[in-house]
Amino acid sequence: MATCLVIPVGIFFAYVLAQKSFKGKDLLDIVLTLPLVLPPTVTGYYLVILFGRNGPVGSLIYDLTGWTIMFTWEAAVLASFVVALPLMVKTARAALESIDQRLIDVSYTLGHSESATLFKVILPLARKGLIAGASLAFARAMGEFGATLMLAGNITGKTNTAPLAIYSYASSGDWSSANGMVLLFTAVSGVILYISIKSTSRIF
Repeated sequence: MATCLVIPVGIFFAYVLAQKSFKGKDLLDIVLTLPLVLPPTVTGYYLVILFGRNGPVGSLIYDLTGWTIMFTWEAAVLASFVVALPLMVKTARAALESIDQRLIDVSYTLGHSESATLFKVILPLARKGLIAGASLAFARAMGEFGATLMLAGNITGKTNTAPLAIYSYASSGDWSSANGMVLLFTAVSGVILYISIKSTSRIF
């Protein structure tokens, strides 16, 4: 679910950063990239401050609905979304910036609108990079640990993601379960990286 959210949001911000010039562009780029370089627990702390019951966003949601995202599966999705978004944005932006600007100009010359050019020219030409970005984002979301633990907790059957389950198995000495999940995780991650490498190798 986090990846499904990351793809459209990441493409939007990648397009804005690649094709638009505006004041504060560098600041937006920094804000979007921060979760990539910050320790996951720091990112999680910021999410708790923002979306906790007393936070600016969390309190508004609670006042309107009586519901809080803290320690829910939705919190795990949000944490994974935030930490995976920078990979999608960075990869997609590189793919969009690699497109020959003359092809885009020709589309405009032929009378296509900006949205038509985006969907008929830009995105198809950048599809390899978008696939690579989505693959990396999925891998990052799947492996998220620190921010998820801070925001969603580790509630069995509710918010314990695969990385949290591995941690719990190892902590309790259930090495057979931990080994099985680690091997599965490694295999899936290897396949995702292979897809990403094959996609990016055709871009640059």
